[in-house]
Order: sequence, then structure tokens, then C-alpha cells
Amino acid sequence: MLNSVLVALDGSEISERVIETLDNLAFSKDSKVIFCHVFPTPESEMELPADRPQPESPTFSYFQIEKQLQSYQEKLSVSSELELVTGDPAEEIIRLANIYKTDLIIIGSRGLMGMKRIVQGSVSSQVVEEANCSVLVVKPR
Repeated sequence: MLNSVLVALDGSEISERVIETLDNLAFSKDSKVIFCHVFPTPESEMELPADRPQPESPTFSYFQIEKQLQSYQEKLSVSSELELVTGDPAEEIIRLANIYKTDLIIIGSRGLMGMKRIVQGSVSSQVVEEANCSVLVVKPR
């Protein structure tokens, strides 16, 4: 049985598959699920031109993500927590897994291939390599 599971969600289409996978796991009544979302560190405000429109408000995005995670939380039969943090996604996922001493991390893979994978990097690959617990990578269909 799993006592503690960290579910890393990024708001992409793969998030629904990650939740489907979570629903298929066996939990004891004492299990805990931690839903997390990592907001990438924002660009320095000094680098943003003041006379141009800025990207979508991070506050609005934060509340959208929080609301989505809460909807997943409500469907669970075990206790759960939310963690919305800012930083390097792989590092923060690993940090949270260590804090909560999780038995398993569930993370989605965007299925990047070739140069895109090299240039953009793979959060799931880094988590698999560096995590102190097992990692379940959910791939796109």
C-alpha cells in the first residue's frame, strides 16, 4: 500500500491522464495525496519593458490552477494537500517529495522528442534520475 503520493500536475492535457492513473491506485485509509504545481520562476521585472503589454496576470493563473487542483482533491477518498510553489519544476517536485517523504511521485511526460527534448529539457527525466522514491511517468496516449 502507498502511504504518501506526490502528484505533479502542470495544467496540460496530460494532467487528466495523470489523475486517471491516480484513480487506479490502491490506498489505505491513512494514505495521503499531495497535489503540486510548480510555477516557473518569473523573468526579472527589470527585463520587462514597461511600455508593452505584459503576459497574463500570474495571480489569475494561480487561482485557476488552485481551483483545478481543489476539484481533483474533492474526488479523492483519502486525505490530501495542495502545494503551489515557484521555482525550477524538477527541483521543487523532488524537494516536496523529500519533505513529505513520499513513497511515489506521479508525473506526466509531454512526449518531447529530438531537439525539443534537448533544448527544453525533460522535467520527468530529471525527477526520475534524482528522486529518492519511485516515480511513475504517465505518457500521452
